[in-house]
Amino acid sequence: MTTPRHTLTFDNRFVNELPGDPDQENRRRQVLGAAWSPVMPTPVARPAVLAHARDVAELVGLSDADVQDPRFAEVFGGNALYPGMQPYAACYGGHQFGNWAGQLGDGRAITLGEVRNARGERWELQLKGAGPTPYSRTADGRAVLRSSIREFLCSEAMHHLGVPTTRALSLVTTGESVVRDMFYNGNAAPEPGAIVCRVAPSFIRFGNFEILAARNDLALLAQLVDFTIARDFPHLEGSSDEKRAAWFAEVCARTARMIVHWMRVGFVHGVMNTDNMSIIGVTIDYGPYGWVDNFDPHWTPNTTDAQMRRYRFGQQPAIAQWNLLRLAEALVPVFANEDALQAGIDRYSTVYIAEYEAMHAAKFGFTERGAAEQQLIREGFTLLHDAEMDFTRFFRALGEIPDTLPDTNAVALLGNVFYDEARRTAQAEALEAWLRRWHERALVQGRPFSERRAAMHAVNPWFVLRNYVAQQAIDAATAGDPSLVHTLLDVLRNPYTEQPAFAHFTERRPEWARHKAGCSMLSCSS
Repeated sequence: MTTPRHTLTFDNRFVNELPGDPDQENRRRQVLGAAWSPVMPTPVARPAVLAHARDVAELVGLSDADVQDPRFAEVFGGNALYPGMQPYAACYGGHQFGNWAGQLGDGRAITLGEVRNARGERWELQLKGAGPTPYSRTADGRAVLRSSIREFLCSEAMHHLGVPTTRALSLVTTGESVVRDMFYNGNAAPEPGAIVCRVAPSFIRFGNFEILAARNDLALLAQLVDFTIARDFPHLEGSSDEKRAAWFAEVCARTARMIVHWMRVGFVHGVMNTDNMSIIGVTIDYGPYGWVDNFDPHWTPNTTDAQMRRYRFGQQPAIAQWNLLRLAEALVPVFANEDALQAGIDRYSTVYIAEYEAMHAAKFGFTERGAAEQQLIREGFTLLHDAEMDFTRFFRALGEIPDTLPDTNAVALLGNVFYDEARRTAQAEALEAWLRRWHERALVQGRPFSERRAAMHAVNPWFVLRNYVAQQAIDAATAGDPSLVHTLLDVLRNPYTEQPAFAHFTERRPEWARHKAGCSMLSCSS
């Protein structure tokens, strides 16, 4: 590999402070006694930048000139390294769909290094789809264009929605094909390959701790805990035991806040395995995700989960807590007592309930959270489901309802939020009554329309990256036209601001997309 110039400063603490795999060979195996394995990205035929996020480039210290330099595509396509990069794949395990899966690890993710920017912030640069690693099992370590576009756009969409998330620096096509069975039905076919560079302060997962506990590698488990606290939670103080207790409580609180944000914007992760849970409380691993269109708390975007619906929208808070319990179990051997771990789990519940209630009050335009408001919120969600209304459009429309209602048919003010006319008709009377009671309660709280509207629009987005919209960008890019990817990247930077020229991206999911591949549910294939 070549070593092009760059302006980045690397501080690779993960590989420099934690034990690595002494075996230098890139072959699939069980990796014992190590937190990571050295591995080089596998070069590709023709790396080309399809898109990049300018603000993320600035965040890590890359200028427009750096991105335009042909060497950028070489580095972030896996063909070259900047001086100071030390590529590796991390070792971790995890519970997948509720069952312990043993060693998993970075099967197609390769971290290039840890950048320290001019503000002293640390950002890990990680390529997804850059080739096989010792953790690839039977896979090829590659990724296809469709899943790469989804991860690239969704990472940035979530950030601008205010949801804790990994970021995305670049989307590079490889000039090579990757064979995938999209529906796991025996019809594998070649698809264009691509590589995403994702960016986060840390990519450590719950599973990094779980694998060490499962192997009874307690010395390394304790070392990883203390490393994580020192690098990623440097504000924590006190003795070792005090810092560990405070750390786990903060992990639980951050996870709770992340899930509240998911519920606020109607996001469904789709595959909340413990190896897909970030220790710093950011959304990680965008696979078969989706946003709720017609409100249904039982909806999952993951075809693999279609029967059990373990990771359905309404169960995400409970699954997050279940995952934290698995993390707590892994940490028992390195905690002075289990009381601190139980306190962390309790902290999750306390933070989640308080912030969930505050979030819903804000979505409905209430400044108070009394019994009357809670009752209206519960009834509102029931009607959202029973009348089959669009989650995002409903809340945006609710914020537009003025201080004075018409004498009849106030429901018409909601506009085009319904998916089924028969269900709308069946719920018309109940919805009209609810809307008038909601309106009366909102007025009692004393905020004028303009103030209430601004507050509601600040938490209820105008734009979310609906699956059918993302799929249109994927189809166009696969056909050779990436312009819609670029357009969506611009639109999603201001998701709470109405952008009339792009209003078609906020329309209800069209009927043709209800069951179309990629437009509603998706498989884990990528």
